[in-house]
Amino acid sequence: MAQNKEMTVAELQAVKQKSGKSYNQLAEETGLTNVYLAQLLRRQAQLKPHTAPLLLAALPDLTDPLLHDMMTPPLRSYDPNLIQDPTVYRLNEAVMHFGESIKEIINEEFGDGIMSAIDFYCSVDKIKGVDGKDRVVVTFDGKYLPHSEQVKIY
Repeated sequence: MAQNKEMTVAELQAVKQKSGKSYNQLAEETGLTNVYLAQLLRRQAQLKPHTAPLLLAALPDLTDPLLHDMMTPPLRSYDPNLIQDPTVYRLNEAVMHFGESIKEIINEEFGDGIMSAIDFYCSVDKIKGVDGKDRVVVTFDGKYLPHSEQVKIY
């Protein structure tokens, strides 16, 4: 299954590259976030039937077998060696460094619970900082899920 996923991802990336479009351009054409679009083309998210025509309009070289594969639930996974990439390492480092404080603020503002990574939106934006240098803005927008009190139901 993993080898099949690798082949599908390679084909999807080739279609994107042939289009000459950026993730931001594809996101604008489909109404999806740029990160979700990337997730679709990496088989980390499932293409919904109502979104398929929009994606096909944006990437007309997508074949029926690729679209069909994209509409099946993916095996959401990652290569453990990915952490060696400097960008991924620094993102992980930022979350680990700020995670305890973020958790404390979530609990203070919402109560005992978590931010969903399933009902979740993520985007990456480029802005100019006050010093005129490029800055990366990563937005995590997740639904709040309270922890349940575990009571006997039987």
